[in-house]
Amino acid sequence: MTATKEIPCWIYRSPRKEEMYLYLRAEDDFTCLPDALLGNFGKPVKVMELTLTTQRNLAREDVTKVMENLLAQGFHLQMPPKMAVDLYEEGLGILPAPD
Repeated sequence: MTATKEIPCWIYRSPRKEEMYLYLRAEDDFTCLPDALLGNFGKPVKVMELTLTTQRNLAREDVTKVMENLLAQGFHLQMPPKMAVDLYEEGLGILPAPD
């Protein structure tokens, strides 16, 4: 569990992948993202600003994990509920595309 009590964050949706969201620790600061991730995500569309606390519930994410990722790397990626990780890795060029 993180010792930080509150973390402001900004949430962006992907214009390319339905239900894929990006949480950022700093508003409009995409410098912490790997180029491949940002390229696959598309131009982020700002959805909202939140202040995260360990008492806040998020619909599909563990708030503690989101807070840890924001502190450690500056972002957290929320994957679509039905999208398998290997399909996303394929889009990043990590896995070969199917025939």
